[in-house]
Parts: sequence; structure tokens; C-alpha cells
Amino acid sequence: MGYESYPDLSVDGCCFKPPFSRLLSSVRVSYPCIIMSDEEPVDQKKYFEDLCKPKCVRAWLDYQGCVKRVQADETGHKHCTGQYFDYWQCVDKCVAPRLFAKLK
Repeated sequence: MGYESYPDLSVDGCCFKPPFSRLLSSVRVSYPCIIMSDEEPVDQKKYFEDLCKPKCVRAWLDYQGCVKRVQADETGHKHCTGQYFDYWQCVDKCVAPRLFAKLK
């Protein structure tokens, strides 16, 4: 049984034919018509990261201090990977609940 057997429920050019529409043939049901805009979607994560970065200033300052120490090191064996990940862990911990609340 294909969609051909269901009644046409088109509204303003949008067509939605759910599998249960035959049962609702005597009931007028309106379905939301979602028309996609030509605009590109905006990445909400970057917005939330900008909001959360001020809360992670301490981790950022630790990272910047490490960068200065590493620049002074001429052996090239030191790195700031731990401080870098600590900073982004702080940001991600702040962003995650806000972002997932928006995605629901």
C-alpha cells in the first residue's frame, strides 16, 4: 500500500500524507507546513561557547601561562596539551546542557 491510496492533505503547497490519514478521512486535520528558508543554519554551539568562555578564565590563564613557559623552553620537549584540554573541558561542560536543551 503506497501513499497513492491516502487522501491528499496538502495545505499551501505542502503535502503531508501520514499512514493513518485514511482513518481521519472524515476529520479535518491541519498539519504544520514547514517551508525551509534559503538561509544557512546558525551553529548554536559557537554562540554558547562565547557565553561560557568567561566562566573558564582561570583555565585560560593557566593555558596562557604555560604557553609563555613553553616559548621560553629551547629544548622543545614541553607542551601545554593538558592545560589546553582543561580549558576546553570547562567550556564544553558549560555548553553541553544549554546546547542539548536547544536541540530537544
